Amino acid sequence: MLKVTLLGTGGTQPLPDRALAAAAVTVGGHSVLLDCGEGTQVGLRRYGVSAYRLSAVLLTHYHGDHILGLPGLLQTLGSLNRTEPLTIYGPKGIDAVAGPVMALAGPQAFPVRWQATDEPFTVDTLKITPFPLTHRVPCQGYVLELPRAGKFDPARAKAAGIPMAYWSTLQSGESVGGFTPAQVLGAPRRGLKVVYATDTRPCAALEAAAQDADLLCMDATYADDADLPKAKLYGHATCREVGALAAAARVRRLWLTHYSAAVTDTAPGQAAARTAYPNALAGYDGLCEELEFDKT
Repeated sequence: MLKVTLLGTGGTQPLPDRALAAAAVTVGGHSVLLDCGEGTQVGLRRYGVSAYRLSAVLLTHYHGDHILGLPGLLQTLGSLNRTEPLTIYGPKGIDAVAGPVMALAGPQAFPVRWQATDEPFTVDTLKITPFPLTHRVPCQGYVLELPRAGKFDPARAKAAGIPMAYWSTLQSGESVGGFTPAQVLGAPRRGLKVVYATDTRPCAALEAAAQDADLLCMDATYADDADLPKAKLYGHATCREVGALAAAARVRRLWLTHYSAAVTDTAPGQAAARTAYPNALAGYDGLCEELEFDKT
């Protein structure tokens, strides 16, 4: 099971009921934080995501509405007596951000590691794959995948003489007693896939990354195509464009996020997205869903 929570759905300027860009993906009680705009700490508390149990932070890029919550978050983690290292990932240019953020946060008792990467990596049980977005500055989205092992075959386990006491361990993917999961598990099954992409224009890399995703959270800065020239100029998307990309990528769920402060009513943007993707959902702070594996 994997839980996704939108902590902030605004872009550039926060509103009274809309913090700036942030989301959390939670598996087994530990979370990965995506972006950290102003208001992220409030969202963590309000929507029940543990700051102390954050395993990593993934930054899409280094505009203020995506990172200005970091100094306060690091201070809070220090006040909670965190000792585990925290790695903050992002695209190239992260070293220039690390210095000012750490200067504002002050010395902390836990290690803060800054890592620029465009290569896949793992955090806890999640496989994370960065991919390039189309914005005014270097920017990347993230595919977060929770793999699922093959189905356990009791007949194979019995035939191999494997004690029943080992079955659950092997089923979880760990070797035990000289036996390996490959002896009792079938081919890997479909896992869970979440894609987070903001800020960006619709682009081929995003469409490819989002293919068959369980959930796509995508930049929907502009509700109306009348703002398409601004979207192209500033490297954002309109809601209609987001719906079209989601339909082309055959995603299972679509959440719109990163609204312009000028968008005070998200219903028209949702309607625009639904012209191509009927189940598009206008994201809001606190929106969450627990995704489950297919029943196979």
